[in-house]
Amino acid sequence: MGTPNEDLIKATAALGGGIASSGRACGILTGGVVFLSSLFGKGRPEGKDHPRMWRLSYKLTKRFEELTSEFGGVDCRDIARVNWKDKEAVKVFYGAADGRRHLCKKLLGDTAYALGEILDQADQP
Repeated sequence: MGTPNEDLIKATAALGGGIASSGRACGILTGGVVFLSSLFGKGRPEGKDHPRMWRLSYKLTKRFEELTSEFGGVDCRDIARVNWKDKEAVKVFYGAADGRRHLCKKLLGDTAYALGEILDQADQP
């Protein structure tokens, strides 16, 4: 969506591994919601969020639930199935050619595509 926003990238850095390597909500989902918030959220505490932020974020979460249904949930622990606190397990996750990392990469692409569709549909009258 143009030039990378370094502040947004920095703000989402700890979403990996299911929020700070906890295995909780997948960073792909939370990152997508953060992206939508950056487009439609209020910029100041006294401001007001655009209604699209809530509606589109909800649509993204529902679509993500569909995309991850085969894994049994939207949490990183369900999708990646790696203990992020175990250095050896993390090495295997990143190093194994046939490991689960390819599932995360595919899910990232599928979610980005879904997000694009959601935004396109929101722009249609």
